[in-house]
Amino acid sequence: MAGTFVGTDWSGGTWLAVAFDGATFDHAAVFEEVGELWQRYEKTATLILIDVPIGLLESGNGGRQCDGLAREVLGPAGEAVVAPPVREATRKRRYPAANRVNRRKAGRSLSRDAFEMNDGIAAVDSLLRNVPEAKTTFRESHPEVCFRAFADEPLSHRKRTAAGYAERMRTLAGFDADAPPTVQAAAEATAGGEVRVADVLDAVALAYTARPGPGSLRSLPADPPRDPKGLPMEIVYRASSPLDASAETVGRDSVE
Repeated sequence: MAGTFVGTDWSGGTWLAVAFDGATFDHAAVFEEVGELWQRYEKTATLILIDVPIGLLESGNGGRQCDGLAREVLGPAGEAVVAPPVREATRKRRYPAANRVNRRKAGRSLSRDAFEMNDGIAAVDSLLRNVPEAKTTFRESHPEVCFRAFADEPLSHRKRTAAGYAERMRTLAGFDADAPPTVQAAAEATAGGEVRVADVLDAVALAYTARPGPGSLRSLPADPPRDPKGLPMEIVYRASSPLDASAETVGRDSVE
């Protein structure tokens, strides 16, 4: 399948993109703004998977279904899935204000981890609501769900530990023998940027999920609901069979 397939990790104001040309690794690049990333790939990208929540709730204390399903399939590692703020709270720059909005709108406190995602969530939300072409190209994913799907079983170690790094590298190598040099090349491309090793692994996992390859592109849930702005509330992954018993294929491509 022709086209550019991109996995994007956001962390601390840095957007790391790992890009495949079809099924072949092409390059990695670091961007300061998601708008810059979109300008780089808007004419070539078939799919951009990003680890930032896209569909957001305006109110209600039920949470997003995709987050609950992701925690279920991850088991003990489910704590890696953070409940995002309601949309209004993502516009607040200080934690006390964001927490007050979240408590008023959703009936629950906002975790510090969720608040730290505010800038990235708000930037992606604004882009997708204002640029129709971006809305059809970006989809939400989660690296830990991707690793879980590649491994075909829950992982045993936290990703920021040495054992977790080794486990995820083995998982990527088992999925594709070229994954180790791909991780190395992506890491080298970040020279001069404040990018953590774990973020490189996450971006590579998202890129392997996005590009054509073994299995099918699926989502949690299989038929994702949309938020009040029309954005899907989903977490995309690649697997030969659904992680969740109720899931179905949401996008089939070539199997290699």
